[in-house]
Amino acid sequence: MAKKKSIPYMTPGEQIAGTVFFCIYLVVLPFVTTPLFDLAERLLDTHISSALRNVIYYYVLFAVTLIIFHKFIGRTCRNLANNLGIACQTLGVGLVALYGLNELVYRLSNLIVTNRTNLNNSTISAQIHDAPHVTLLIIVFLAPFVEEVLFRGLVFGNLKMKSRPVAYVISCVLFAALHVWQFAVVNHDITYFLLMIQYLVPGLVLAWCYDHTGTLWTPIAVHAAANALSAWALA
Repeated sequence: MAKKKSIPYMTPGEQIAGTVFFCIYLVVLPFVTTPLFDLAERLLDTHISSALRNVIYYYVLFAVTLIIFHKFIGRTCRNLANNLGIACQTLGVGLVALYGLNELVYRLSNLIVTNRTNLNNSTISAQIHDAPHVTLLIIVFLAPFVEEVLFRGLVFGNLKMKSRPVAYVISCVLFAALHVWQFAVVNHDITYFLLMIQYLVPGLVLAWCYDHTGTLWTPIAVHAAANALSAWALA
């Protein structure tokens, strides 16, 4: 009997295109998005509200993610169907672990970083106040999908093929950096990087959820649920 052909984790095309997209998403878009929208306003002679800018931005990210990773996403959907029971169990454990450990780390980090406000949370809180429905759409549906495909699917998944500990470390550090580095750059203050501590636990738990179940839909669900609860607390 012929052996069943193994399916690669990601094709070379997915890895290359995904890595380029990831780099642009992480270090370029935070600084060019506003100028591009300002240019669009001048060209179209119209005003684009902050809420509309945010939703356009994330819909574009969502669309590009689907285009690049559609085959990989199809495979992770099949993995969910094959591991639905363990995925549901992991979802519950992941939420408990995320909130229990994150609360502990958050309190400890406040003892270390006493003079820095988490500007990411402040920004989201302001967006919820100004445009609650659009912001909830972004932080509960669009952002978790994009971030999990990139940080857990692309970064963690591909690195795990070589070293699981390295995959955990790098994916967690990059995920934490995403939420603070641009504030450190804009404010010319590297002490903002200390706030990365507050995002290490979510990165670790989300990576474990993916590692444990083999499907991205588990960390996506945990991420979405955690964001929804956080939005409720910030509102």
